[in-house]
Amino acid sequence: MKKEIICTVCPIGCHILAEGTKEEITSIEGFTCSRGKEYGTQEFLHPVRILTSTVKVDGEDRLVPVRSDRPIPKELLMDCMAVIRETVVKTPVNTYDVIIPDICGCGANIVATGCA
Repeated sequence: MKKEIICTVCPIGCHILAEGTKEEITSIEGFTCSRGKEYGTQEFLHPVRILTSTVKVDGEDRLVPVRSDRPIPKELLMDCMAVIRETVVKTPVNTYDVIIPDICGCGANIVATGCA
């Protein structure tokens, strides 16, 4: 399997070409630094993302912004969004309050990034 990855570690935006299987990389090229190589390897083998969204406030017509406190495996994002969609918080909510601990068992907490 081949995959072209655009590196987001720095402003250069290297076009990394990685080739291999789901378990190992047989070749990787196009990076200009070791951080780019590390990013390309991670993105090819097991991509992760910071998840940002909003949750409902109980009894009010507003939302509280939230995000994951660490990257979540890409394959779990839709499952995590289903949990977030069903979540309703009660006020008061402060910045960095944990709204959903260990979402979908991936080790990431969903935390508030605003107040309610």
